[in-house]
Amino acid sequence: MNIQLMTDSGADIPKRLQEALDIKIVPLYLHFSDGGYKSGVTLDLAGYHQKVKQLKELPRSAAPSPSDYYEAYKEIDPDTPILMLSISAGLSSTYENAVTGKKMLLEEEPNRKIEIINTKTASCGMSLLLHEAGEKIKEGYDLLNLANHLTERVEQTTTLFVLKTLENLVLGGRLDKVKGTIAKTLNIKLLMRASDEGTIEVTEKVRGDKKSIRKFIDQIGEYTKDFEDKIISMTHCNDENRAKKVLSEIREKYAFKDAYLTDTGPLISTYGGEGALVISFFKDK
Repeated sequence: MNIQLMTDSGADIPKRLQEALDIKIVPLYLHFSDGGYKSGVTLDLAGYHQKVKQLKELPRSAAPSPSDYYEAYKEIDPDTPILMLSISAGLSSTYENAVTGKKMLLEEEPNRKIEIINTKTASCGMSLLLHEAGEKIKEGYDLLNLANHLTERVEQTTTLFVLKTLENLVLGGRLDKVKGTIAKTLNIKLLMRASDEGTIEVTEKVRGDKKSIRKFIDQIGEYTKDFEDKIISMTHCNDENRAKKVLSEIREKYAFKDAYLTDTGPLISTYGGEGALVISFFKDK
């Protein structure tokens, strides 16, 4: 490829996409009570889930530093343009640090070509945009045209979540314990989405798992009517069977031309909790 694609570990990338595009990943940091780890480097996904169970805690996450980005950019051949897709600036300081790292390198090597995009999404939303980038590189887009195209695509990216449990929200201090207990007793499930600004907002509270999944699937049709030339990207938190079943139901109802499925990495798993599902697709213009 004549353009190097780069992202951070807020992206959850299916194996076949990673292999096809040779995406370079700048890892985020995860801090447990027993120490700090680099996501996907010094702590893999299985190790993450094991630690959460053993320590009965969720990690604090931290963005890669500007120096981390500087070093990552510097490893790429100076003649190869770089497109960096960052997790939403509404969720993390990764985008700011990626920009600062670029400025640091350009002071030394002003001829470098680096474009950075705030994806306003995470997880499979970032994979969707990476897939799109790969397709346009095959079509011969140069770096500037690719960045402009992806910036437009960011505004069309729809990312939807459904949580099976609220335990991680309680454990992580994002939901009051009393409210969490009431929600559990009433079997409340949360439907969420990435907002236009790139934050996560609750769209609906639904009683019962089956009803929440039905609503999760039905709402796809509120965003797009044209599926045949689109792909859908899905991630799941430690529940592949549930994910495959729901993805099958989605594709029976909506004729997406292809689908990606993979696990949520440590960062998204920390927010979502066991059984959480995330989907991304491009809404109609």
